Amino acid sequence: MRALEIAAAGMTAQQTRVEVISNNLANMSTTGFNPRRAEFADLHYQQAVRPGTINASDGTVLPTGVQLGLGVRATSVTVMLQQGSLAATGGDLDLAIEGDGYLEVTLPNGSSAFTRDGGLKRTGDGLIVTSDGYPVQPEVTIPSDARSISINAEGEVYAYFSDRVDPELLGQFTLSGFTNPKGLEALGSNLFAETPASGPALVTTPGQDGLGVLRQGYLEDSSVDAVKEVTDLIEAQRGYELNSKVISAADQMLGSMVQIR
Repeated sequence: MRALEIAAAGMTAQQTRVEVISNNLANMSTTGFNPRRAEFADLHYQQAVRPGTINASDGTVLPTGVQLGLGVRATSVTVMLQQGSLAATGGDLDLAIEGDGYLEVTLPNGSSAFTRDGGLKRTGDGLIVTSDGYPVQPEVTIPSDARSISINAEGEVYAYFSDRVDPELLGQFTLSGFTNPKGLEALGSNLFAETPASGPALVTTPGQDGLGVLRQGYLEDSSVDAVKEVTDLIEAQRGYELNSKVISAADQMLGSMVQIR
């Protein structure tokens, strides 16, 4: 009975959907998080009678045939790229990216990763790093005697000192863009890695080549729409229940067959 396997595939698909939704809801307060969406496709079909089969000696053909579907499968879990709202924090090392682009960081193994989480910190040596301690590229070090710092929209970092009138330029942050940002590999901790699907990173000054600008004193909120996610969750739950009812119906039909005397 194909209905059992088809319904089981449907339950697995809805379970995957619920898992994706639960991850979205869990990250509704994560800085710079974009929600994911599970996408599905129908499985191949058994061609009991192929469309176009000759049905009579006069050449009459069947317009549709008999094609029996075998269920559903997950094709991808894609990220929904959209700008989150900017929340004012007043932190001198809090940076929001207004527009497209990612900050580049260096991982402990020397490879590069990319993030939209601009909640930056500084080490005891004054190096600007992420919350997990990964240095932001290009590296910028704040002198210990700096009174305050200022970061403009183009990523230039200026330090102000008590004994000077003019600020000192410490460096300039860049942004990285990708031809297909949906192809980035999520590493966790708000980090992404370049893949062949994303294309190579295109590094440029903020505000150029279609990339966004930096806003000091702001952080980008998660773009998860809680109301939509809960609505999708209810829909996925109902879909799971309906597929389970198909299994119950198929089981009853099988039971009726074996009880025939």
